[in-house]
Amino acid sequence: MSRILWVFTLLCFGFAIPSMAQELDPAIASDPVKMFEPRQFADEQGNVLKYRLLKPANYNVNRKYPLVIFLHGAGERGDDNKVQLVHGMKDFLDPERRKNMACYVVAPQCPTGKKWVEVDWSAPSSKMPEQASDSLGLTIKLVQSMIETAAVDPSRIYITGLSMGGYGTWDAVARYPDMFAAAAPICGGGDPATAPRFTHVALWAFHGDQDQAVKVERSRQMIEALKEAGGEPKYTEYPGVGHDSWTATYKNPEFHDWLFAQRRVKPKGKEEAEESGSDQ
Repeated sequence: MSRILWVFTLLCFGFAIPSMAQELDPAIASDPVKMFEPRQFADEQGNVLKYRLLKPANYNVNRKYPLVIFLHGAGERGDDNKVQLVHGMKDFLDPERRKNMACYVVAPQCPTGKKWVEVDWSAPSSKMPEQASDSLGLTIKLVQSMIETAAVDPSRIYITGLSMGGYGTWDAVARYPDMFAAAAPICGGGDPATAPRFTHVALWAFHGDQDQAVKVERSRQMIEALKEAGGEPKYTEYPGVGHDSWTATYKNPEFHDWLFAQRRVKPKGKEEAEESGSDQ
């Protein structure tokens, strides 16, 4: 990142300036629109991404914090920088969770007509596009800037998303496998051929077996491909549940416990290569 862009990010977004801990009215503390700060990120080419940011509670300058990336569904696209908070984000505001699992949460908004990954959601299968979508690419640039300017623990970066965002989660972990400690795609789908790229990433997928918007086979395909490639993914399939498999997932304390317990590991091939290089 250039020095000019780094200074711009630091001054405009205040990542390095901790907010004072304070007692908040419960109605405010549980409202994502009030707790997630509206922000914009611009890359060096001037492309802009609107997003919301939740900062760690009781910020400690001597700590590094996990970062959760949340990718919303198709119905939350737009430019109001607000509607993407409607699903799941309230669960990250639980007082005990904020106390025991303090973290950054980034919720970018994909513009109308765009996708986190440019594939056909209704298709029985899809191939990963050669390039990341504009919105996902900007999201990754935002995360990279936060690693440099905020108190982000690079070994604890997590990504999750629902429906269109579930597709984006599968695409992101396949495209940037060395960035994430864990991924949790909900009612999405990916390219099974990419599974060998991210067998080292902790992954828990979710889907309703009666989903008519995104067929449950899309998650089943990815889980089977990961197992065949040597991965050990977790998979929850909700019986009798349609497209909304995210409400139960984000409300589940077990999901949050699992997510924040994960730390990034290196693929076995890279570990062996580094060890071999260090002996020379």
